[in-house]
Amino acid sequence: MPHQSGPNQEARAAQLRAANIQSRTGLATDYLNHFNEAIMLLEMVPDMPECAEDFLEWQPLSYGEHFTASHFKARDLAIEAYESADASVRAEFDNVTSAMTSILTAVGDAMRAAKQDKTRSRLAEQATGWVKPLVAMAGGIINGGGEADVDYIMTH
Repeated sequence: MPHQSGPNQEARAAQLRAANIQSRTGLATDYLNHFNEAIMLLEMVPDMPECAEDFLEWQPLSYGEHFTASHFKARDLAIEAYESADASVRAEFDNVTSAMTSILTAVGDAMRAAKQDKTRSRLAEQATGWVKPLVAMAGGIINGGGEADVDYIMTH
């Protein structure tokens, strides 16, 4: 989305903010709930091994698929804003969310193959450690953070 000023751009920014979509980037943090749900399930696995089965039901969803399937009030606006977002911001965001999806999918495959709760618990702990910083990074991108913010997140 080009940074223009004027009544139309201000109205658009207000419309996005009202829908809980970051007006500077055109992205919504609601999509991160999809990954936070997987993290929450993974965090329960060490104490409740049966939660691994719940995690294995988690399915990867693209940004558009997430909003299409959601009850998000402004889901059509969220999809449209994403599609018209700055290409470099969207590519950076997509790279991070693709990494999260790849990790969660690979961990799911490994958990299906693992027969021992101890192995599944270790996989869940590792995956949580890998995905949580990526969720924070994706949140930074959504909120208009730059490389400096990513560097800060990765070192703290």
